[in-house]
Amino acid sequence: MAKTAVLKNYASTLWLLLGLLAGGVLGVVLGEKAAVFRPVGTLFLNLIFVLVVPLVFFSVAQSMVVMRRSGTIGKVLGTAVGVFLFMSLVAGVFAYGLMSVWNPFAGLEGSGAAAGGAALQPGMDIGEALVSAFTVNDFPLLLSREHLLPLIVFAALFGLSVAALGSTVPTMEKVVTEGGAVIMKMMEVVMKVAPIGIGCYFSDTIGSLGGQIVGRYLEIFLVVLVACAVCYLGVYTLCALFCRIPLGRFWKEMIPPSATAVGTSSSAACLPVNLSAARRLGVSEKVADGVIPLGTNLHKDGSVITSVAKVLFALYFFDMMPESGWVAAALVLLLAFLGSVVVGAIPIGGMTGEILICVILGVDPAFAATLMIIGTICDIPATLLNATGNLVASALVERLAGASGKHRA
Repeated sequence: MAKTAVLKNYASTLWLLLGLLAGGVLGVVLGEKAAVFRPVGTLFLNLIFVLVVPLVFFSVAQSMVVMRRSGTIGKVLGTAVGVFLFMSLVAGVFAYGLMSVWNPFAGLEGSGAAAGGAALQPGMDIGEALVSAFTVNDFPLLLSREHLLPLIVFAALFGLSVAALGSTVPTMEKVVTEGGAVIMKMMEVVMKVAPIGIGCYFSDTIGSLGGQIVGRYLEIFLVVLVACAVCYLGVYTLCALFCRIPLGRFWKEMIPPSATAVGTSSSAACLPVNLSAARRLGVSEKVADGVIPLGTNLHKDGSVITSVAKVLFALYFFDMMPESGWVAAALVLLLAFLGSVVVGAIPIGGMTGEILICVILGVDPAFAATLMIIGTICDIPATLLNATGNLVASALVERLAGASGKHRA
C-alpha cells in the first residue's frame, strides 16, 4: 500500500524523467535529425506560455489574501518576511559559494550559440535589463510573459488591496481564490503531456549540442544535493539551537514533514503536517497558522538553491557571466530568489520560475524547458528543504516576535 502511494505521488515526475531519457537517447542517435521533434516540443511550450500570465497574477494576488485570512499582521508579518528573506539568502549564498568552488558549468561557455539561443537585447547590459524588467509604461504590457516582474508587482498591489478591503469586496476575493484554483487545474492538465513535450524538446537539444550535456545535469544534481543536505542538517540545526529547542525534540518533529515531503514531492501536502509539528514544538497557533501557509507560497529554500543552479547554467550557456564577482553574485541571488517565489506549491510547477529567469536575462523563453530539467531531477531534495524550512521559519518567528513568550517544555 505504501509503495503504491509513493508511486502514485511520483507518477508525474517518473513519467517526465522517462520522457527525458527517451528524448536524450533519440537525440544522441539521430543527431541533428532530431529537429523533427521540435514542433511537438514547441507546441507544448506554447500551451505553457499562454497560462503563465494568469498563473502568476492569481498566485501572487492569492498569497496576499492568504495573509489577511491567516491573521498574520503587524509584528508577526514583518518578522515572517524577514525570516523568509534571511533563510533564502543563507541558502542562496551557500549554494552560490559551493557552485563557485565545485563548478559543474565550466565548459558550457558559449554553448547557446550552437543552440541558436538569444543573448541580452542589443545595446543593453544586465543592469539596464534588470531596471527595465521591473516597470512598464502601459497596462496592456502587463499581459505578456515578457513583463513578469511588473505583473508580479501589480498582482501584489491588487491582492493587498483586496485583502485591505476585506468583507466589503467578498466577490473579488472569491474571484482571486477560485480563479487561481482554475488556472492551477489548467496547468495540471497541460503538464500531463509534459513527458512528451519536454522529451521532444530535449531530443532536439541533445541533437544540436551533443550528449555531453547529460553529464552536466548529473553533476548539477550532485551539487544541489550536497547544498540541500548541508542546509537541512547544518543550518536548520543551528536555527533550532537559536530557538532554544532541544535537538532531540526538534528532529523528532522534523521527521513527519520530511517524510511527507519525500513521499509526496509537494510542499502543499506538508501544510497540515507542518502545522501539527509546529504546535508540538511550542509555536503559538497565531504564528503557525499565519507563517506556515504564507511560507508554503513564498518561502522555498530548496527552490532558491535549484534556481541558483538554473541561473548559473543560463549565464554560462549564453556566455553572459559578469566579469565582476560581486555583480555576478548579486545577479544570481536576485534571480534565484525571484524564481523561487513564483514557483507554485505543486510538483513540477509549470516552468514559471524558469520563464522569469529567461525573461530577465533576455534569452529565448523556450530555454525555460532546458532549465526545467534541473528542477525536475532536483525535485526531491528541493521539496524536502522547501517544506521543512517553513516549520523552521515558524519557530524562528515565534522566537523573534515573542508572540507567546517561550516554547513549551
